[in-house]
Amino acid sequence: MSDDHTRVQEFFAARAADWDSRFPDDGPAYAAAVAELGLREGDRVLDAGCGTGRALTPLRAAVGASGVVVGADLTPAMLQAAVRAGRDRDGRLVLADVAALPLRSASLDAVFGAGLISHLPHPGENVRELARVVRPGGVLALFHPIGRAALAARQGRRITPDDLRAEPHLRPLLAGSGWRMTSYVDEDDRFLALAVREG
Repeated sequence: MSDDHTRVQEFFAARAADWDSRFPDDGPAYAAAVAELGLREGDRVLDAGCGTGRALTPLRAAVGASGVVVGADLTPAMLQAAVRAGRDRDGRLVLADVAALPLRSASLDAVFGAGLISHLPHPGENVRELARVVRPGGVLALFHPIGRAALAARQGRRITPDDLRAEPHLRPLLAGSGWRMTSYVDEDDRFLALAVREG
């Protein structure tokens, strides 16, 4: 495992047990972001970097009993927290790196990634891997329950000019990785970039 992966695992493993209790009011923001994906009954969707699985319940509600919901995360402690919360009932949990997903090409209709992009060691390559598993015309949602400025303030820092989630950086990164950005929202109460799989 690379040093990047080890750092990500250590960061999240140390926070897994109380992650949900630290952010108890995020549920409606997750549900609203999932609604923006435009999922239909029977769709197949991946929650990439699912953490404690907070998106799994709204994703399951969107695709119904006939749909497929997979939650993939690199950190075992986060997946264990998802099981303790009962969210494994809403989707299949997989210990996996989003850089090398154990999924067939073009097998999904959508990918949801909450707080994902800033933790990817090689964002262009990693987002290209997400594109690989999504059919042409499928959708990607990169989400955070608060915007970039609010997150920076919470962490006691300022937004830097090289912030990957800034639209001038994110749009070309997605375009070079098989995606076309269709909307971008960065407000205090949410960050949501939507993109469509090209091809």
